Amino acid sequence: MSYSVGQVAGFAGVTVRTLHHYDAIGLLAPGGRSHAGHRRYSDADLDRLQQILFYRELGFPLDEVAALLDDPDADPRAHLRRQHELLTARIEKLKKMAAAVEHAMEARTMGIDLTPEERFEVFGDKDPEQYADEAEARWGGTEAYAESQRRAASYTKEDWKRIQAEVDDWQERYTALVAAGGQPSGEAAMDLAEEHRRHVGTWYFEVPYEMHRCFAEMYVSDERFKAYYDSMRPGLAEHLREAILANAARHAS
Repeated sequence: MSYSVGQVAGFAGVTVRTLHHYDAIGLLAPGGRSHAGHRRYSDADLDRLQQILFYRELGFPLDEVAALLDDPDADPRAHLRRQHELLTARIEKLKKMAAAVEHAMEARTMGIDLTPEERFEVFGDKDPEQYADEAEARWGGTEAYAESQRRAASYTKEDWKRIQAEVDDWQERYTALVAAGGQPSGEAAMDLAEEHRRHVGTWYFEVPYEMHRCFAEMYVSDERFKAYYDSMRPGLAEHLREAILANAARHAS
């Protein structure tokens, strides 16, 4: 099986000009030519191109890429292992950078003036505004969200610690309930769903039951929120959704 330069460019997301350049410098010479003299690339050529693009993504200059790939003693599997290690390290670095940015955004959003040490002490590795952020994702710009901002602006460091402690405690109890096989329609689950609603009302803005139903649907329809709750225990997002709906129905009757 062989492929034209245009096909390979499409597969790899590079330009034809890039492939011509790689050929010109001897980095990636196509394995064959058509009767008309056009470049034809084999599966082995595609493997090499993949290796080239991996190293380029990691910032290696082309001459170093060529030296690495043309080493006669190199094992192709060793290349993949090395690239995996480098990519994993890069991912971890990017995660840490993203977390630092998120912490800065949280502090600015909450309107509190903390030292960097205090911010990390308060936030830890959890989201201190999980409910407010969820509300912002769907109701940003509404009166409810404006109210949450007004309240948050007045909170002290100790207030945020108390909020986070309440969240941690609720999560532990809800996770334990799910682990024990408690049903979403059971009284214990509905009581925890009600506690969830009141927590938001106490610290951020009032949450009518209809709005809480919207929260519930968002927890399973939005992958970000679903992943957050399911990280506590697989299936917890769906369980919480059902508990919130059952609690809302209980109070509507």
